[in-house]
Amino acid sequence: MTKQDIRKTFLAKRQEMPEAAFAQSNRQICDHFFAHVNLNFVNVLHTFLPIEKTKEPDTWMIIDRIRREFPHIRIAIPKINNQTSLMDNYFFEGLHQLEKNVWGIPEPKQGIPVPLEKIDLVLVPLLAVDKMGNRVGYGRGFYDKFLGQCPVKTTRVGLSFFEPIDRVDDVSQYDLPLHQVVTPNGVVVI
Repeated sequence: MTKQDIRKTFLAKRQEMPEAAFAQSNRQICDHFFAHVNLNFVNVLHTFLPIEKTKEPDTWMIIDRIRREFPHIRIAIPKINNQTSLMDNYFFEGLHQLEKNVWGIPEPKQGIPVPLEKIDLVLVPLLAVDKMGNRVGYGRGFYDKFLGQCPVKTTRVGLSFFEPIDRVDDVSQYDLPLHQVVTPNGVVVI
């Protein structure tokens, strides 16, 4: 399948999820994340903040648990820079720091910038991923550019309500595969 077809299919599948299944899947993703993703080496975890209208996985559950159980791990969050078409990254300080952008994504209004070399693990948003770790996002390329700037040591972990598909047909040279994908059924190591 092409990225365009995958986007259409998986956006519809997410929207069709009943609320109870959506809530349960989010809990399972959170539980599997903490059971199977090694946080021992993580000092800074970068995460997307979920877009509610597109039913993205609820990273707030992971953020809250990290803040309670792993207080040494600092959370970094992105802000779209419309001038550069890149993401600027800031340490998460609290809800008071956030406002929604034009796409309905919560972003920091201000904050302490996070140097890319400090980021150890990135939670990556996606609509679908294939068995080789190639992800399909919304098509704007923000995460592709961001992941390309991160150090090689940075672990890339996708969160998905669905198991990996066989193959994304139109992978480009700029697509960096994920290392792991957390689903309601467990963790797929690529």
